[in-house]
Amino acid sequence: NPHLEKMKEDILYHFALGTGTHDFPALFGDVKFVCVGGSPSRMKAFIAYIAEELGLGSPGCDYPNICAGTDRYTMYKVGPVLSVSHGMGIPSISIMLHELIKLLYHAKCSNITIIRIGTSGGIGLEPGSVVITRQSVDATFKPQLEQVILGKTVVRSTNLDEELAKELMQCSKEMGQFNTVIGNTMCTLDFYEGQGRLDGAICLYSEEEKMQYLKEAYDSGIRNIEMESSVFAAMCNFSGIKGK
Repeated sequence: NPHLEKMKEDILYHFALGTGTHDFPALFGDVKFVCVGGSPSRMKAFIAYIAEELGLGSPGCDYPNICAGTDRYTMYKVGPVLSVSHGMGIPSISIMLHELIKLLYHAKCSNITIIRIGTSGGIGLEPGSVVITRQSVDATFKPQLEQVILGKTVVRSTNLDEELAKELMQCSKEMGQFNTVIGNTMCTLDFYEGQGRLDGAICLYSEEEKMQYLKEAYDSGIRNIEMESSVFAAMCNFSGIKGK
């Protein structure tokens, strides 16, 4: 964004951080991996797990929320790993990603990998399986994100880094703890009708129609459904960040 260079101060409002009040290179300059997920408590538990795995923390150690000045998102850091919550749905993660990408830019970070982790609805998989997303697709199975900007529809690609998918699959094979597949992830605009559920407040389709739709999704290569991957993939692609 060329406009950032003209700004005296960049305020990351939803993180309660700003270039005029915080030393971004000192705070975040060593970050190499960013893991994002919907739940604040889950991302706090994740950073504690990573700290133990990397030998950078002690059991029971508390990790402060860097975004304590706001209740929109939470952020935790240990060593080169940043753990950030993003809430539910495309609008929420989009806001977070705009400010996260600017944070990494102001901190002068390089060679960053961002991974979104979270629960999703599987298609044709055993519960507990892990899906490594090859590409995010919309509810019509197209690998794209449509967004209206200044009244015009802009379409962006939602492919994700293929080499990173292979690396993660290799890690899973070495661990041998989870049934793991590489597949496409469908990103929907809501949790109920958009995902073909029968238990929402409104439902105007039959169970047979639902199952036919899910079969078509499976046959097209889709293995899970969630609500954030399309904008995640599009923004990582557009920003030149390796994401999965």
